[in-house]
Amino acid sequence: MNHQNRRQFLKTSTAAAAAAAMPYWFTSAQPEAFGYAASTERPVLGCIGTGSRWGQVVPGALNFADCAAVCDVDANHAGQGKEKVEGRQKKKGDDRAIDVYEDYRRILERGDIDIVTIVTPDHWHSKIAIEAMKAGKDIYCEKPLTLTIDEGKQIIKTLEATKRVFQVGTQQRTDFGQHFLRAIALVRDGRVGDVSKMTCNIGGSSDSGAIPKADVPAGLNWDMWLGQTPVVDFRMKPGGRWGNSRCHYEFRWWYEYSGGKMTDWGAHHVDIAQWMIEQNGPDQGVVKVEPIMHEHPVPYKNGMPQLDDRYNAATKFDVKCTFANGVVMNIVSSSSDGNGILVEGTKGRFHVGRGRAKGAPVEALKENPLPEDAIAKVYGGKEPTSHMGNFMDCVKSREKPISDVWTHHRAMTTCHLANIAIRLDKTLEWDPKTELITNDSALNEWQSREQRKGYEI
Repeated sequence: MNHQNRRQFLKTSTAAAAAAAMPYWFTSAQPEAFGYAASTERPVLGCIGTGSRWGQVVPGALNFADCAAVCDVDANHAGQGKEKVEGRQKKKGDDRAIDVYEDYRRILERGDIDIVTIVTPDHWHSKIAIEAMKAGKDIYCEKPLTLTIDEGKQIIKTLEATKRVFQVGTQQRTDFGQHFLRAIALVRDGRVGDVSKMTCNIGGSSDSGAIPKADVPAGLNWDMWLGQTPVVDFRMKPGGRWGNSRCHYEFRWWYEYSGGKMTDWGAHHVDIAQWMIEQNGPDQGVVKVEPIMHEHPVPYKNGMPQLDDRYNAATKFDVKCTFANGVVMNIVSSSSDGNGILVEGTKGRFHVGRGRAKGAPVEALKENPLPEDAIAKVYGGKEPTSHMGNFMDCVKSREKPISDVWTHHRAMTTCHLANIAIRLDKTLEWDPKTELITNDSALNEWQSREQRKGYEI
């Protein structure tokens, strides 16, 4: 099959477009029912961002696609990415040279690239994803997808207009031994009765102490790395090798580029919790967010950090989130059960984390197992596969992936509101239908941020 035919296959057919126009909560029939064609040709991949998380994402993608180009604003990362891809593909007899770019737009403008992986710092996700969809690419983007609530709204608007296939990298929806899928099935099967409370232990951010100014390392385009955020000095402790810095993996602990643990791990556990209680669909979600306790490593005034030389995301917190169905979810930085989700209902309680689940309802499965199709029903009527495998299947079928943008936006809205609440030390009342803060309309300005000229979405 030539490239034009492959591109035609990957485009949404007339029937698929009709299916895509249906509400996102509609579960379609099998792809052949809509007349999708089968294809054995592998799509072509472009990798945007080749830093630390890329090592966990792209090897899976290369099981299904062939990479043609990599991109990173750090030339060292880009070079390492090129070597890894070429080494992997040469083992399969593919000797193509991998093109390397600093500017992600060079990948988006290439007509031969069908799919992109976006594995950048969080503050770059939305802009690249929106431009990639407009360029006709299908997308696998690491979590958390957004820096603000407004970015989620923009992504959804673009996705609904372009009908691309978009998988968010919240791998707990598929991987980790199906513990989380089984936990949802337990709740759906009534094993804990009516859920009344959940506790999401997601850990707290780090306290770096003062980090000195430093020269920008050779090969790093610092201005482009900063993107939409304000221009600031590069900082890194001597010999830090990116630990205790204002760049690369450590972006997670700066509110300018991320949301601390609230979005880093909240994107996982809050997502599963809201899926569990069916509060991630249209007009669903949190209605009240109360800051019970919070500690930051720097002083705050009007929600803004007053020191710029150290990590500023919350190190400790307890935020109470109430949903319209009466369920209460506390997002905490620590708990006696450890990292994971504690589910409490009228008939029992259990705790689920990566690699384990405990509690009477879990133990009872030995004598009273779930129905054979219970997990498949949670997984949209399919047998679970790998997270990347699910995405690639959907690239062919044009179906909605298991970690879709709409439900992710609902979970991230909760996380973003929680961060706003602890930064301002204010209780927020939220209308999930209008997506507005209702108890103080002035606070809705926190749904977006000013973006630096030249890097606007």
